[in-house]
Amino acid sequence: MQIGAHVDQTDPLAEAAARQAPLVQFFLGDPQDYHGPEIRYAGGAEALKADAEAAGVDLYVHAPYIVNVATTNNRIRIPSRKLLQQHHDAAASIGAKGLIVHGGHVNKADDPAKGFDNWRKAIEATDLTIPLLIENTAGGDNAMTRYLDRIARVWDAISSTEQADMVGICLDTCHAHAGGNDLETIVEDVLAITGRIDLVHGNDSRDAFDSGADRHASFGAGQIDPDLLAGVVRAANAPVICETPGGAAEHAADFAWLRERW
Repeated sequence: MQIGAHVDQTDPLAEAAARQAPLVQFFLGDPQDYHGPEIRYAGGAEALKADAEAAGVDLYVHAPYIVNVATTNNRIRIPSRKLLQQHHDAAASIGAKGLIVHGGHVNKADDPAKGFDNWRKAIEATDLTIPLLIENTAGGDNAMTRYLDRIARVWDAISSTEQADMVGICLDTCHAHAGGNDLETIVEDVLAITGRIDLVHGNDSRDAFDSGADRHASFGAGQIDPDLLAGVVRAANAPVICETPGGAAEHAADFAWLRERW
């Protein structure tokens, strides 16, 4: 099992070493603003790519939370497309295995079909050289990737694009639980829609099933049945990133918890 954690971007390789992790995920810049990506690693992108390859550490980049290419609001959608391309290019420059992005949403009064088509347009407008991994989300009545039927419609829209094979899925266990999806069948259901699971965000959930709350918890400290949570991660059979609270010690404990149940 390949398991790592979300870490600070300043020295992700030191963070990986502290956790004895073969992969890490991080932001390239502030996840809450529209400024372009920032690579803080000493030596820049080329050094990070070379050092990661030498250390045998796989890098994943998470796009800013504010990216929402589905929205009908031009003042958000157009800057989001630009930001998505910028972070994709920065992720590619460090040799990242993928760029993770949330599915976004449309306004409450909007027809969701507009959001699905905006995803198609976004994929057509983005030059993808590394996988773009769309993540399921926990909340929002008009979210694009909270419920399975919405994920299916996003995938239907994307499937008509020339770059469809460059788009994958990141399955977040906390989001699936809090979003109201049955964890007993979530892996089978997602695979039936997408044909792939590229990455797992392994997280327990602070809140109840179908709460819509995106609040992660350490393994065994939340409201997801432990056996069910471990079963989802095993069945997905993909690299795992823990976005659980704490630093290296807490993450190491989460890794051990999961390995005991592997």
